Amino acid sequence: MTEHDLIRGCIREDITCQRKLFEQYAGKMMTVCLRYAIDTMEAEDILQDSMVRVFRYIHQFKFEGSFEGWIRRIVVNTALKYVQKRKLAFSEINDHSEHSPRIDAYAYSSLGEEEIMKLIQQLPEGYRLVFNLSIIEGFSHEEIAKMLDIQPGTSRSQLVKARKMLQNQIVNLQKIAI
Repeated sequence: MTEHDLIRGCIREDITCQRKLFEQYAGKMMTVCLRYAIDTMEAEDILQDSMVRVFRYIHQFKFEGSFEGWIRRIVVNTALKYVQKRKLAFSEINDHSEHSPRIDAYAYSSLGEEEIMKLIQQLPEGYRLVFNLSIIEGFSHEEIAKMLDIQPGTSRSQLVKARKMLQNQIVNLQKIAI
């Protein structure tokens, strides 16, 4: 069954097609949910709510562009609604060091995807949210500002600070490994 057939079946509310679609995309989308959620339970709730929205609005998919991208957008928007319910506050962490630490290229290459995701999860919520939206999802600071009801400058500064904090975490890991 092609993706097109699967989508058409879901539009007809065919339960078999809905199950196949869920099985095909749930793993990838759970990864997205985990980047925005506080914990696994919240990520599962976000995934469930997202998939309900996917099935509710699948008839609006225009078969233009990536279907996975369309689903991802729904998941990200659903995750942002959860974040807004938590009353996200953008914090400023005082770090008075002038320069970012120098990181050996080996430090980056020796980290696996899972380790990097754990480091990102440890970022303060505002930093993590802007980092995910900008670096991983590819939104501009203007788009992030609209989504989060903040100024574009706040988005930029949160991203700079998130990157710096990640660099410091990697340096600390590098020191432990030596």
